[in-house]
Amino acid sequence: MSHETPASLEKDGWRALAFRRPDGVYLQSRAGRDVSTYFPDITQAVAEAVELGAVLDGELVVWEGDRTNFAHLQRRVTAGAQLPDIARRHPAHYVVFDLLSAPPGRPLLDRPLHERRALLAQLLAGAPAQLTVSPQTTDLDQAGEWLTTWTAAGIEGVVIKRLDGRYEPGRRGWQKVRSYRTTEAIIGGVTPSIDNPETLLLGRCDQQGRLRYTGRTSPLRPTQRAELSTLLTPLDPEGAHPWPRPLPAAWTGQLDRPKPLPYSPVLPTIVAEIDVDTAYEHHRWRHHVRYLRPRLDLTPADVPPANGQR
Repeated sequence: MSHETPASLEKDGWRALAFRRPDGVYLQSRAGRDVSTYFPDITQAVAEAVELGAVLDGELVVWEGDRTNFAHLQRRVTAGAQLPDIARRHPAHYVVFDLLSAPPGRPLLDRPLHERRALLAQLLAGAPAQLTVSPQTTDLDQAGEWLTTWTAAGIEGVVIKRLDGRYEPGRRGWQKVRSYRTTEAIIGGVTPSIDNPETLLLGRCDQQGRLRYTGRTSPLRPTQRAELSTLLTPLDPEGAHPWPRPLPAAWTGQLDRPKPLPYSPVLPTIVAEIDVDTAYEHHRWRHHVRYLRPRLDLTPADVPPANGQR
């Protein structure tokens, strides 16, 4: 990273564009959906602090204590009549990292990032705390410090962009660097089959010794599939498994594809070494984890408990 490629913090929230229009504020998700009604606190803050014609790009987050809480964001979608109370108890924040249009409607997509950032800082100079400009640095040491210190607050990593880069909708003109660490979990199931395990379903035991679902891996490499197919043991058809079949959609956290997940249960005896990021809530990793290797030297009793993140 150099003075031409600054880094900014990557939050654990929902990416959203905010359009300041004459009739109010329109919030649009990364998938193009209207999420304005779920964030009345943010639409009000933008309406009061931002001039007409501005278009902001940022991340919607909710803080709980000294770290972000992704579950509070998700809860707004299903809150219904309880939404005002949830918004009052767990207010959202909009962390803005780019300005796509300046008041009264001047397009900035072709302007370099450093110019868009300067205009953004001016625009939000007097904004309330709910509207914050994301920190940015060209200092490699500071970016490294963010990766090691801010991850405890739920920050997932840093994003690296070019200072002279233009904004290109639909294209990733930046690089994301996440903070990962290595840990262990128990293999409780696979998809689609033990003969060809494409992904692993992982778990950890709670204080009562019951295996709790904690996450799913990203697709395995062919060599990993071949190795695991010889190590995993299918569950006896009459045998009991602690997880329902198929796996409930709510367990996997896929709100955009809310379908139960069919899988093949296995005897929970094999320990997997994995790489995980900081998105860990309610004893589950929200993002897919990276499978590294089997730990045949460990037993399920050696794996950290379900209420831990080690």
